[in-house]
Amino acid sequence: MVRDTDTETWTFLESYNRDSLPLRIVTVKVTGVVAAMNEGLDVATGEILVTTDDDAAPHPDWLQRIEAYFESDSRIGGVGGRDWQYVGTQIKEIGERTKVGRLQWFGRVIGEHHLGVGPAREVDVLKGVNMAYRRTAIKGMHFDERMRGTGAQVHFELAFTLPIKRAGWKIIFDPLVAVDHYLAVRFDEDQRYIFNDIAWSNTVHNETLVLLEHFAPIQRITFLLWAIFIGTREALGIVQYLRFLPKEGGLAWKKWLASMRGRAQGWQTWRNCRLADGVSANRLSSSQS
Repeated sequence: MVRDTDTETWTFLESYNRDSLPLRIVTVKVTGVVAAMNEGLDVATGEILVTTDDDAAPHPDWLQRIEAYFESDSRIGGVGGRDWQYVGTQIKEIGERTKVGRLQWFGRVIGEHHLGVGPAREVDVLKGVNMAYRRTAIKGMHFDERMRGTGAQVHFELAFTLPIKRAGWKIIFDPLVAVDHYLAVRFDEDQRYIFNDIAWSNTVHNETLVLLEHFAPIQRITFLLWAIFIGTREALGIVQYLRFLPKEGGLAWKKWLASMRGRAQGWQTWRNCRLADGVSANRLSSSQS
């Protein structure tokens, strides 16, 4: 996938010898990672679809390990692993986590794929820089175009993976299925390490929409109450706002406002889609009768 505005990549490709590695180049004209992923999904062939980022370098045995998992169990629908994050030549964050890629029953999403250690295990969500899917598990699916943002569109993986999990497929995380992730500069409102209220609200909107669609009615209520009154450091509820207020002052207030706006927008998108689905179902029922 190459964006129409990416002049550096187009210049490189003009002199690239495709005999060494045949490439099918697809031009992407719509902003956001979702559009690029869907372009790739539409033209990809083969039973296993594998994705990584343009700022990542897979380990030499990456594809071999992924293929081995899919061959070992026909019920495995997705496979991913750790992304070793670098800032320049230095590891970004030192640490280890055994609980990664999980969605807790009340709505907290635990990522931490970049710190994952331990044996291979089933998870709820993979990370876009390091994930692969069985084509039969994602038949008819596309990445969710309702995800907000003009670049990263945070939580697009959550929107894609949870329906696969609900359908009964296994999603496997193995830290040995690894890539080196050299965190590149983002060219949208979602800048790393810099607060932007639009990017913050977009992230919370995306998470809220996905979880409202995923949860049963009682869980939706639990999730909304937890989100409003508690929340996380990435989506502040009242408790988290009070926690960060002494250290961050006015910034904590801005984060809380952006979080609440994102929650409200996510709920509105979910509600509008439910109403639209209901209207479509009624029209179909009327036409059949």
